[in-house]
Amino acid sequence: MGLFDIFSRKKKAPTERERREFLLKNGRITEGTIIDSDTHSNGDEIVYYFYTIHGVDFESSDHLTEEQKQNPLKYAPGAKVSIRFDPKNHGNSVLD
Repeated sequence: MGLFDIFSRKKKAPTERERREFLLKNGRITEGTIIDSDTHSNGDEIVYYFYTIHGVDFESSDHLTEEQKQNPLKYAPGAKVSIRFDPKNHGNSVLD
């Protein structure tokens, strides 16, 4: 393996679990608003939300964890929630 091979290797994309853990540990916090939610036949609940950073609106979605599902009113449409986002990529976010 040559010197060029060392620098040309692409980094492996993080798994969803790794991405979530990174944001919960290192992400900045902002306030967002729940837009809607959807429950799939397999029991997964997806929440759609939006938030604003530096005057730019972002819209995203996140699967609720089992712990988050225990408090359905906190994630009801119209509710204010904490969002953790990547300061280097503001579109990368999770519900806090």
